[in-house]
Amino acid sequence: MFKKISCIGLLCMVMSAKAHQADVSTTMLVEKEDNSWVLQISASLTAFQHEIQTHFFDTPYQSPEEFQSMVLEHVKNNLRIRFNEKDIFFGKGIVQLGHETKVVFEVFGIPSDIQTVQIKNTAFQDIHKNQSALILLKEDFNKEHFVLNGANNHTLELYTEGNTFKILETERSNSKLFNLGCILGGIFMVVSTTILFSKMFKPEEIELRTIR
Repeated sequence: MFKKISCIGLLCMVMSAKAHQADVSTTMLVEKEDNSWVLQISASLTAFQHEIQTHFFDTPYQSPEEFQSMVLEHVKNNLRIRFNEKDIFFGKGIVQLGHETKVVFEVFGIPSDIQTVQIKNTAFQDIHKNQSALILLKEDFNKEHFVLNGANNHTLELYTEGNTFKILETERSNSKLFNLGCILGGIFMVVSTTILFSKMFKPEEIELRTIR
């Protein structure tokens, strides 16, 4: 499955530039070959900086390490995911800094027999007209993408039908109104997601403007 995704991503690399826009992000849940799961949220560094400055105004970061810690806390505080009416749990989290910044968590509690999924992600709700592509990649399931935005309160409820995820709500149209380049560019990130927990890496050195 991942080889096919990699090919799709490589063909669409040129289109991934839109992922650097502050109002665009990608939320991905990916099942790995050992049946474990990882969560990856990708957005521009500017988007993360804006949210951290908004929510940690009284305790500004003084170093990239402090910024990373705040990012992990912010994502955990603004993300809720439930499978079959039960919350999942976040494990180890890492932040890979770059113009396109990635937050990756190990996640636990996802059942093998998935019936329903509820996802709410308000991590970027303070950014005007923000929208996040939601991508679920499960072995033997169709590759599906949806959209979290202000129109659906950054929340989606899904159910499974055969090997397909479908929206529970009647208004399905909002989930399709998303730029194709952002979706395909987001899929390309799966390649890096699958190896993030297999080895340690040093975050790209990016100058972070300290809040005064």
